[in-house]
Parts: sequence; C-alpha cells; structure tokens
Amino acid sequence: MTTNHTHHDHDHEACLALFEKLSEYIDGETDEVTCEAIQAHMKACPCCTTCLETLKRTVGFCEGVKDEPVPAGFSKKLREALKTLPPSN
Repeated sequence: MTTNHTHHDHDHEACLALFEKLSEYIDGETDEVTCEAIQAHMKACPCCTTCLETLKRTVGFCEGVKDEPVPAGFSKKLREALKTLPPSN
C-alpha cells in the first residue's frame, strides 16, 4: 500500500519545529516573530496548513464536548482495542 504525500521544498525539520508550536499559535501564546514565521511557513506548506486546520477543528470540537463521565466498561473496552493495534515504528 502506498501513501500519497504532498511534496514541498521545506526541510522536514522546519515542519517538526513548527508542529511543536502549533498549540501555542492557536491559543495566541506565540510572540510576534514566531507568529509571523508560522504564517509564512503555512503559505508555502500545504501539509502543515492541513495539520493546523485539523488541530483547530479538533480543539473546537473538544471545547464543545460536554464534561460527562464515560459509560461503564468503556475504559476496559478501549484498552482491549488498543492492544490489537500493531506497534508503531
């Protein structure tokens, strides 16, 4: 099975460094220089732009979820399901 990845000219390390700052960026906690650097990177990097938009939607979804306990047995079922996943490399 092959996976399509969008190619871009940025260094993979730059994307990883940016990824580490996305939460602070979304929360408005980055300084002006970092904010501008992230915005410039996003203009040239569709992969990171997709990651940012996905993170924004996830944060928005989590903010809208009611604080309710999970159903009885959910944690046990989740642990069992996680055991069936292949190990990550």
